[in-house]
Order: sequence, then C-alpha cells, then structure tokens
Amino acid sequence: MALSCPSLFSASGVKGNFHAPPLCSSSHKWRVKVSFFPSFLKKGKDAKIIKEELLEAIAPLDRGADATPQDQQTVDQISRELEAVSPIKEPLRSNLLDGKWELIYTTSQSILQTKRPKLLRSVTNYQAINVDTLRAQNIESWPFFNQVTADLTPLNPRKVAVKFDTFKIGGIIPIKAPGRARGELEITYLDEELRVSRGDKGNLFILKMVDPSYRVPV
Repeated sequence: MALSCPSLFSASGVKGNFHAPPLCSSSHKWRVKVSFFPSFLKKGKDAKIIKEELLEAIAPLDRGADATPQDQQTVDQISRELEAVSPIKEPLRSNLLDGKWELIYTTSQSILQTKRPKLLRSVTNYQAINVDTLRAQNIESWPFFNQVTADLTPLNPRKVAVKFDTFKIGGIIPIKAPGRARGELEITYLDEELRVSRGDKGNLFILKMVDPSYRVPV
C-alpha cells in the first residue's frame, strides 16, 4: 500500500523486550498528507467552466473569420474538453436539440465566405433542427437571406446523414437541390444553451440556442 510505512506491519512474532518503533513520525505524517490531498482534491473542470473558456476564446474571432491557425487549434482543444463532459449522450433522442440555433463559430470557409468582401458576407447564420420530423434548415441573414432545407437520416444516436432538398434564393425563390448535396453531421455536445457539431469534412460548428419553439417547414 503506497501510504504505508514499514512499522505498520505486525511485530507480534518477535520475542524478548523488543519495542516496535512508532508507526510514523509526525514529519512523515505531514509528508503523507501533502502528497495525498492534492491528488485527492484534483478534479476535472465542469462543463460550465469549459463553456465559459470556449465562449471567451471565440468572442473576438468574428464567428471564425478572423481565426488564425493557432486560434483554431485552441478552440478545437477546448471544444474537445467540452465534448468529453457532454450531459446528453444521445442527442438525437433529446428535445434539447429542437429549435433554431445561431452559428457563433465555425471553421467552414464555405459558410464564412472569407474570400468575399465583408459587406457581401452573411451577417448571421442559423441552423434549425426538429427531431420528430427529422428535418433541418440552414438560414442566412442579410444581405442574401438564402435558405436550404434537408432531410435527416440517423446513423447512430449522435450522427445524421443530411440530404438537402430545396434551396430558397433570397428566402423566396425555391430551387431543387442537386442529388450530390449531401453530408453528415455529428452532434458532439448538447445542452439547453450550446451545441457543438462536427461535419464529415472535418469542420467544427458551435451554435447557441435562440428559439427552441421554431419549426422547420416539412
């Protein structure tokens, strides 16, 4: 036993006037306490603290558009810490997934549109999901207001295949999505406020809940 000292063993088999030494000196006891309590008290960070660190890390990054490779690495590392303590292990069976989510960080260049002038980039992006109908919707705000809806097919309790069906240009003109418009999405962290997802192309998506009552058009 790691905390035992030699005199803890019984001296009952020794004959004569032998006196066993004290179990442990006071200085040894002190050293045992010092080495024991730090490991005993050491605990992992809880989700609330990690979420605060994550939100602080992404706050100055303009949803990821201003992120350097080092920033991306830092955000990814904190996200993985958060994923490890997700309270919802099977998000596709949770009603916390339902509603409209605002994208607050991503590594997807097709969403960030960093090659465009800033005035021609979407100011805000939303993603809505309804678990009961297995429908999803991506929505862009000003200046284009484009939308796309999709069917979801569960692959496991946290991952779905995504098949886009209809694009709406300016939120008005419907266009049938091409058959190749497919993807996969894994929900790796979920609570009532925050969602972390990872796409099949390796992109990271962090979203905050804005409207849990929102319904995706069927």
